[in-house]
Amino acid sequence: MRTKGFSKTSLFYWLNNTVLALFAAATVFPFLNIIATSFSGSRAISAGEVFLWPVDFNTETYRNLIDDGQLIVAMKNTVLITIVGTLLNMVFTVLAAYPLSKPRLKGRSVLLQGVLFTMLFGGGMIPHFLLINSLGLVNTYWAIWLPALVSVYNMFVMKSFFEGLPAEVEESAAMDGANEWVVLFRIILPLSMPVIAALTLFYAVGWWNSYMNVLIYIRSTDKMSLMVKLYQMIDLVSPEMLRSGEGVTERMITPEGVRAASIVFSIMPILCVYPLLQKHFVKGVLLGSVKG
Repeated sequence: MRTKGFSKTSLFYWLNNTVLALFAAATVFPFLNIIATSFSGSRAISAGEVFLWPVDFNTETYRNLIDDGQLIVAMKNTVLITIVGTLLNMVFTVLAAYPLSKPRLKGRSVLLQGVLFTMLFGGGMIPHFLLINSLGLVNTYWAIWLPALVSVYNMFVMKSFFEGLPAEVEESAAMDGANEWVVLFRIILPLSMPVIAALTLFYAVGWWNSYMNVLIYIRSTDKMSLMVKLYQMIDLVSPEMLRSGEGVTERMITPEGVRAASIVFSIMPILCVYPLLQKHFVKGVLLGSVKG
């Protein structure tokens, strides 16, 4: 009976691992194909010979993108948007979640209901644009930073994490004369690094992929984010745009190669940052969602 049970368990794990491996392969395949296409020659791309590895390997597409300079400028803009936006998000999320996690806060239930209301209902795009325009924030990054200072969902995750911390820690610090700011920055935040890392990753990925708000509120081409510039290159690139007067370069670069290289160029930075925060990702979200 033990042998039979063991064989069923082994079969289950084998099937489970096989299905997961197939899903993983289906997820990784497009990414590998895009990388291979970005490093392949125009003949191989046009003939459909590129699969998981480059054919007629060359780096002319990447050299063309770097020499053009537009993606580099867009990359710098996106880095600025991501760093400042994530920093503002984390500061205001902490400052909103910490007091709302304290039952002694007067009017706490009313404030929570008001915050929850903003999560379910919004004013709409046109009133939002009219407000930003009346404040004179159009064509500035504050037009995308200020309306998104706090994600209500992320704030509730952090609030739940704070509520799960032992109250004795704060009480002992208060007995030693520590005020609320000292307790928050010297005790609470060091204990909250898992959830902080997870929410930082959430916010950073969101800012890195920001597209619609940048498209609506940013008018100057030198302030465009990487995703907007990537869309323009994918949608507008054509063989005529790639003619530089050099026959070798023209033969080695195709619109498909430029699109593939642009996609790789845009996702590689966030892929480099993600492994550094991955170990905190699941732990932080689970710890912050234990209590409601």
